[in-house]
Amino acid sequence: MKCKNLDVWKRSCRLSVEIYRAMKGCGDFGFKDQITRSSLSVASNIAEGFEKESNKEKMRYIEIAKGSTAELMTQIYIGIEIDYIDKTMGLQWIRETEELAKMLSSLKKNFEGETP
Repeated sequence: MKCKNLDVWKRSCRLSVEIYRAMKGCGDFGFKDQITRSSLSVASNIAEGFEKESNKEKMRYIEIAKGSTAELMTQIYIGIEIDYIDKTMGLQWIRETEELAKMLSSLKKNFEGETP
């Protein structure tokens, strides 16, 4: 299976694009760099993991991607609080990161039961 066939990969790519577009005008380079990098990391780690041969390696990259969803959610919360991110949009992104994390957990469980 290729990552481009996974809904979790497609959705994480779309979220990253939304975040890049929304943060385009942000003058705080440090914040903008961190939030865009963490959003990019979710889809990128899914893609990298699916190119690995062993299920153990795939699961490791899925875990890294899931960790990036938590990092991204934290940055979105902070962005809302410091008025860098519109609250309505930010809460929608948070819901999406929570859904992505659930999808990644389910995906990892699929590999846990398979043989390497």
